[in-house]
Amino acid sequence: MRKEQDTLFTIGQFAALHEINKKTLMWYDEIGLLKPACTGENGYRYYSYQQSAALETILMLRELNVSLEEIKQFMQNRTIDRFEALLQEKIAELNQTISHLKSVQKVLSGHQQDMNTLRSLDLSAITLVEKPCSYLAAVAATADLPFEKEVERVIAEAKKYQLRRLHDASYGSMTPVENLYQGNFSAYTALYIEMPLPASKKGLHLRPAGTYLRAFCKGSWDRLPDRYREILDYANKQGLSLYGYAYETGINELVIDNMDDYITQIEIPVKPK
Repeated sequence: MRKEQDTLFTIGQFAALHEINKKTLMWYDEIGLLKPACTGENGYRYYSYQQSAALETILMLRELNVSLEEIKQFMQNRTIDRFEALLQEKIAELNQTISHLKSVQKVLSGHQQDMNTLRSLDLSAITLVEKPCSYLAAVAATADLPFEKEVERVIAEAKKYQLRRLHDASYGSMTPVENLYQGNFSAYTALYIEMPLPASKKGLHLRPAGTYLRAFCKGSWDRLPDRYREILDYANKQGLSLYGYAYETGINELVIDNMDDYITQIEIPVKPK
């Protein structure tokens, strides 16, 4: 028999060994999760070396947010199959959390880029930029539906694709380019929320990769028609053919209180020559 198998640790020593508070061990004892190997005549709790593995299992499961009741049930009947099933469940939850954090990271990076852009932004400029493809949860606009109801609909649509919070994604409106060429600048046809890392792409609107014409409009939305006229004039002079949709996104909502300071970013795909 190995020497350490006969070693007993005081509650303080055992807690220090596993880098936890001894009150945690006292609590685990009280709820029957991990009883000490023995209790001395002085009432002190003593733990054996063999209990280290059990405690580390408990601590690992707690770190994975497994409830104390679930851990207690598992510890009372530990088997390979039950442990594997528990790990599979937690791995799936962790993968979902990692995916969510990556989405948040992407959104925060986008916000940071927007803030850096705002510092040196030439609102009068119209430029060409290259954009990767992205996927949008979109709902058609309804003329007789109040705007707040349309927002509720697009949020509900995005939730189908596991969007947790609205701040996890950028959002805006879509206007068909054919409407712009016809002089209909005011009526958007859909609202959208960009999905940073969609679990499924089925049913989402694809915003294609490629060259986009980018412009900005400062102030309330009633200033957009004049800006669109300038955009079409620029595209005509440059020999650019626009197609698909004009995607409008507010890029400074987080840092303004007045709609006069609102900046709309407009991006429209350009047909390859």
